[in-house]
Amino acid sequence: MLRAIATATLLSAAALLSAPAHAQDAEAGQRVFNQCRACHTINEGGRNGVGPNLHGIVGRKAASLEGFRYSASIREKAEGGLTWDETSLRAYIANPKAVVPAGSMSYPGLRNEQQLNDLIAYLKSNG
Repeated sequence: MLRAIATATLLSAAALLSAPAHAQDAEAGQRVFNQCRACHTINEGGRNGVGPNLHGIVGRKAASLEGFRYSASIREKAEGGLTWDETSLRAYIANPKAVVPAGSMSYPGLRNEQQLNDLIAYLKSNG
């Protein structure tokens, strides 16, 4: 009996350890993106708004979208090699001013870890 309980406990622990620490849900991320729609579009070939179109943002060099007028601060970061990978996007979305202190994005940041994970999944699915 004890052996069966110990085995079940170990199997449960193994299942928990093998699960991703921060699951990403692109569908939920689409709902989070609704906050971004005031300034950004994400459709392929879509227009720029107050902010640039974000289709294909993951893997794109910062400040590189043709036809959008970027701030001097983000252009300087781009010249320094800033590319929007998952890590840099996560930091920027969580606190834009920490990544680009004099940038023009007025968004205060997304602090909810699950919403951040979901939004990153949504951005990754649109590119």
